Amino acid sequence: MDSISNMLIIMKNGSLANKEFVFLPYSKMKNSILECLKKEGYVANITKKVRKDQPVLEVGLIYTDQKPKITEVERISKQSRRVYFGMKDIHTVKSGAGLLVLSTPKGILSGKEARKEQVGGEALFRIW
Repeated sequence: MDSISNMLIIMKNGSLANKEFVFLPYSKMKNSILECLKKEGYVANITKKVRKDQPVLEVGLIYTDQKPKITEVERISKQSRRVYFGMKDIHTVKSGAGLLVLSTPKGILSGKEARKEQVGGEALFRIW
């Protein structure tokens, strides 16, 4: 199973169920993605913990006026089909209300940061 898709769906379902925190299995890639989402204001905090002798990430979810910040996610690159964007292919998501996350040579970046750094990369997902 695709671990990034699993992470996104857990966060989306947790938000829609009004959970304060969700727990995800730890990996460096997930941690990098969550740091990007935290920087852009989609998650409140990230804490690495150990539950049942396994490392997990505790992710705090954000709500504005009792509405979840994360309402929908769309996975772009999948295990069966990789999608790459050049710098000129990176556009806003939902007229600026969403976020595009890319895996670039400079690490995991949002669409805005990637355009600022003038790099392209593998488009991971859109979130809004």
